[in-house]
Amino acid sequence: MPVVLNGSGLTIEKLVRIARFSEKVELEKQALERIKVCRAMLEEKIQAKEIMYGVNTGIGEFSEVVLSDEQVKEFQKYLIYNHSAGIGEPMPIEHVRGAMAGRINVHAHGNSACRPEITLTLVEMLNKNVIPVVCRKGSVAACGDLAPMSQIALLMLGEGEAFYEGERLPGKEALVRADIDVPGLRARDGLATINGSNFITAISALHLYDINRWLKQAEIAAAMTLEALQANLKPYDERLHKARGFPGAIRSSRALTKCFEGSDLYTGKIKHKVQDAYSMRSTPQVIGTVHDAVAFAREQVETELNGVGDNPIFIPEEKLTLTGANFQGSPVSLPMDMVGAAVTMVSVMSERRMNRLNNPALSAGLPAFLTKGAGMYSGLMLSQYTADSLIVEQRILSAPASIQSIPAAADQEDFVSMGMNTVIKNSQIIDNSHGILGIEFMAAAQALDFRDHTPGDGVRKAKEVIRRHVEYLDIDRPLYNDHNSMKKLVHSCEILEEVEKEIGSLE
Repeated sequence: MPVVLNGSGLTIEKLVRIARFSEKVELEKQALERIKVCRAMLEEKIQAKEIMYGVNTGIGEFSEVVLSDEQVKEFQKYLIYNHSAGIGEPMPIEHVRGAMAGRINVHAHGNSACRPEITLTLVEMLNKNVIPVVCRKGSVAACGDLAPMSQIALLMLGEGEAFYEGERLPGKEALVRADIDVPGLRARDGLATINGSNFITAISALHLYDINRWLKQAEIAAAMTLEALQANLKPYDERLHKARGFPGAIRSSRALTKCFEGSDLYTGKIKHKVQDAYSMRSTPQVIGTVHDAVAFAREQVETELNGVGDNPIFIPEEKLTLTGANFQGSPVSLPMDMVGAAVTMVSVMSERRMNRLNNPALSAGLPAFLTKGAGMYSGLMLSQYTADSLIVEQRILSAPASIQSIPAAADQEDFVSMGMNTVIKNSQIIDNSHGILGIEFMAAAQALDFRDHTPGDGVRKAKEVIRRHVEYLDIDRPLYNDHNSMKKLVHSCEILEEVEKEIGSLE
């Protein structure tokens, strides 16, 4: 069933369905009428020769230059040409699909003043899977994601490039093959296609969806490690966290407790310390903090997905044109900088727990580096090195991009969000986090093989899934295959899906 776009109600989950799973979209009829009404108002203002930014003026530093009638006709084409200034390899198709869906939802408000043909062409491109080739880098995410959005707008001219049916084609050829008419660009159409932070918002939506699933796996991995270290389970009691009041910590303690249900650790037969190390007993507080950060970022991203990110804004019922900065990417880039650092924080704690599994002075009786032949064999010693190298990279990438503004356009655009840098570095932080968590999963499974107590139902199921992909390390072997297998396993969310089938949702 198509996702209906009407300017409101576009959630992260709906965006994922469109972007990642190629679900079709439909523009609500009332939204189409709003677009038509707004366009009619613009045409009246053009006839009246009212001065409007980006319609009959230049842009940026040239905003005071008034264009002649003949120049207005050609201006949008040259606007798109000069803004198609990105660099690098093509973005993933899901990122481009997400940005296109977000732009349609902006137009659906009826405040952008583009011709309806522009919005309907975007709808048709999504539904027929004609996806523009867009360079990965080049946006400062303040006047919108101008460079990448312009490569989408090139298709409106029958230019640029697009992916279609597995081929990279000239834009015109892709449109012809898909039986999509080229709408052209008239007054306002080009700027209305590009002037919003739709790329950073769509990519952030995809990231938040994936991070939520990764966090639930982080809780499963933590539960496995805590079982293997024969932890005191009192710190995970939900009542403890309700007393403090943070929603994320309450959620995390509940998830951990679900994984522990059925464990011998609850019976008192197994000795444990009165109080464990911070990397153990602080797990709900730390992962919970990230749940709360993700919740805030989600609110910001969904607000942007459903807002009018454009400039100028046209209000037909008041015959009003308002210029401003609703393209500014800071409402997304700042919280997503925080989320990137938050993922790094959980990764650091994952490595610290893995260290306790490896270190015989800290592991409650486990063999050194989780091998029976310590000295002859090194076990998982080098797995920790690998996790450490990934964490250092994450730490470097966790410096916020949102404070790195560099002025442009002769200082007319003298503060920008750098949100594209935020999402690019977050992509790598998330990629590394899958490898780090995979190593903790592998170590925890190895450690549990040395224990003879009955683990919790969620822990048992997670170990069972891991053993389908990585064998017990009896004697040393090259570990890079195991590391890569575990990274893929975390990315696939197979552990999460199997555990939730066994014990219920960890939300």
